[in-house]
Amino acid sequence: MAGGKRLFFDIDDVLFPSTEFSTLARRNALNAIIEMGLDVSYSGLEKALDKVIEVKGSNYPNHFDALLERLGVEERAKYVAAAVGAYHDTKAAIHPYPDVPLTLLKLRGKYALYAASDGIAVKQWDKLIRMKLAMFFERVFVSEDTGVQKSPAFYRKIAKLADAKPETCVMIGDREDKDVLAAKSAGWKAVRVRRRGSKYSSGKSAADAEIGTLAELEKALDGI
Repeated sequence: MAGGKRLFFDIDDVLFPSTEFSTLARRNALNAIIEMGLDVSYSGLEKALDKVIEVKGSNYPNHFDALLERLGVEERAKYVAAAVGAYHDTKAAIHPYPDVPLTLLKLRGKYALYAASDGIAVKQWDKLIRMKLAMFFERVFVSEDTGVQKSPAFYRKIAKLADAKPETCVMIGDREDKDVLAAKSAGWKAVRVRRRGSKYSSGKSAADAEIGTLAELEKALDGI
């Protein structure tokens, strides 16, 4: 079944260090707010932003507006502009894990490759384009476009969109709940990626294979 497999890759913390990037980008944004003259400590801003993200979710588009509103700042425009500018400047640091480009290049000659991710479509495409990875994938499926968050329904839907039988589909991701259990519930195979330092690297897994880097994926697929 090797040649008939369809490989679906999660993006965040699988193709690039998303958690590391988010931490750096938010730090730069908060420092930019302070540099614009807001009299609040960094720790105070960080705690308030954490609360905003907890309430609004990580994909909410106006985190900094909500942060400043939470702090009671009335004239917010210059602080928001500084924060957004610093955040976007940090996108220059978006690079794939070193093992990713060569692995995708090798696999592309043997399998059909897709990306499958939760999130906002424009943001996920932005990452793939900045990393020069978009060309490797036949299609990119993002929950915003499909109308379904990662779940068995998400995997059933994108298998149909890819014109693929579930038993030929393999999800490669780092999360046990969204990438392994949900995919397997839809009749897929799953590979759990346990990158060092990832917040989702621990715990038992029901995956058909487990790898530490994508460089190990080709060998793991031979056993599925």
